[in-house]
Amino acid sequence: MVSNQRFSPLIAEALEELNFKDMEGLCPTLQKLLNELMLIERERALKAAPYERTNERQGYANGFKEKTLQTRLGKLHLQIPQTREVPFYPTLLEKGQRSERALALAVAEMYVNGVSTRRVKRITEELCGLEISSTQVSNLSKILDEELEKFRTRPLGSMKYIYLDARYEKVREAGAVRSLAVLTALGVNLQGHREILSISCSLSEAEVHWRKFLENLLTRGLKGVQLIISDDHAGLKKARQAVLPGTPWQRCLFHMAQNAMHYAPSQHLRKEIAQSVRDIYQALNANEARSRMRQTVEKYQKKAPKFSLWLEENIEEGLSFFEFPRDHWKKIRTNNPSERLNQEFKRRTRVARLFPNVESCERLITAIGVEIHEEWVSGKRYMIMEDEV
Repeated sequence: MVSNQRFSPLIAEALEELNFKDMEGLCPTLQKLLNELMLIERERALKAAPYERTNERQGYANGFKEKTLQTRLGKLHLQIPQTREVPFYPTLLEKGQRSERALALAVAEMYVNGVSTRRVKRITEELCGLEISSTQVSNLSKILDEELEKFRTRPLGSMKYIYLDARYEKVREAGAVRSLAVLTALGVNLQGHREILSISCSLSEAEVHWRKFLENLLTRGLKGVQLIISDDHAGLKKARQAVLPGTPWQRCLFHMAQNAMHYAPSQHLRKEIAQSVRDIYQALNANEARSRMRQTVEKYQKKAPKFSLWLEENIEEGLSFFEFPRDHWKKIRTNNPSERLNQEFKRRTRVARLFPNVESCERLITAIGVEIHEEWVSGKRYMIMEDEV
């Protein structure tokens, strides 16, 4: 818990809401922000911008001195601005941990509020003792966006599997609250590590947005995809067929079992029908699965005819995983990796509740995605590839 005695009620409340452990992995961005804030403070001390000629100038910039600051978020390698003819040392560093909280909170507020100038300005002034103009806050936000844009546009390579999904956030648009579709693409590379390939926010999950999303992946160099795993989104299905027409598709079997329950003629049959779908895809091979499917269709033709018809028409979409290594089956027959990622997004974005614009949502989601991506590619492999067995 954060002590309320050190902060105003506004700041204390905001600090209580934020989990600073969730900021891990943002050190490079924090370094840039802190360095930029110190440059702003040096300009104030000198009463002149770099190369500016003014009668009010109190001294001159004199390069930088390197300093490593140890924080709970990790080591920050800083460039301390130096001066000539006037003493100067950044007050941000003099305040130690206080400035760390201020910077982390300011970053979080930028993410959550879409660079809400007034609130970031109030927090930074109160905790750091540094007045920052609207223009300077905008400049700081550009640093954040530049870092995140590098991640969103980085070159891609060969991926054996990709997982596609969408979730929704609330956003204010043109004076109304609307649902914002957050499109995500995850991949498993040839070394067996997961990667977050792309994150994009749009006000629709229609085919045109999914098509643009997939085309962007190809433009960035995505290749070698052997299987696409996703739910049965109508817009995604059309876009996938248009952009990646020759790539096999695996329909998420977890959601397929849930969808099957909608075709149950009575409440007491819902769980039984869902289990019958699970029994099919838990077969030892594709032939056994199709045999179980035929038995299930026959079993329910009279007591649940709509389910039998639906199963016969749709089950093949969920059996593509049988064509791949057995050790991969449990990880490629459902879209669970995307579901778990969405749960993490939800846990981390709930403090925002309602985003003021599309950009603010994409900024926060991408920042979270960068952290998770770095953990994945540097951590334990998600799969062992068949050529290593």
